[in-house]
Amino acid sequence: MNLKDFAVPNCPPSVYYVPDFITKEEECSIMQAIDKTPKPRWTQLSNRRLINYGGVPHPKGMIAEDIPAWLTRYIERVNQLNVYEDGIKANHVLINEYLPGQGIMPHLDGPLFYPTITTISCGSHAVLEYYDQTEDSESPSNGPLVRHHVANIVLEPRSLLIVKDDMYHKYLHAIAELEQDVIDDKAANLSMLNSVSVGDVLQRTKRISLTIRHVPKTSKMKLKIF
Repeated sequence: MNLKDFAVPNCPPSVYYVPDFITKEEECSIMQAIDKTPKPRWTQLSNRRLINYGGVPHPKGMIAEDIPAWLTRYIERVNQLNVYEDGIKANHVLINEYLPGQGIMPHLDGPLFYPTITTISCGSHAVLEYYDQTEDSESPSNGPLVRHHVANIVLEPRSLLIVKDDMYHKYLHAIAELEQDVIDDKAANLSMLNSVSVGDVLQRTKRISLTIRHVPKTSKMKLKIF
């Protein structure tokens, strides 16, 4: 796969969008595996819940944990794309569950991770919104930061999103807390979508995202999760 063929136009560098990265059967298998996950493995937040596989990232270092076999096949598939430079391999997966009406506030993923993020979407679509952040020119020095919308990326089920360079370091990303999305011409990857057009109203259902990434700082201690 030549990633250049999947570069999203009209965006700061660099975003790549790969539709149908996994099959419907693989998507169903992922959703079933997630449904079977014991409740104690989940971390419940105010607006969604999540699971860390591979360990819990921490500034002092992530204590490495084994990743379930059903999940390692997708890590290996992402590693085969060589999206991480210098032979670096992914060693962590963050699984987020989003129900209709749930989202995430604008944020950066930060320095705990190698600055390349890959995300597989399962179940529902999502609309990822990107913003830059600048100081208000009409305010005194060190005035409040003002967010400016940069682009939307529509994430279809079974797609893969790859984000690196400025789009990782500089631009905040978010998912609005909505139960449906109206597609407009702000979608930078509109021409790359399978069956989505301007004006479509997409109802959200449960979405599972697999964010596969590399945590550089890990502890030599290893824990096995059974």
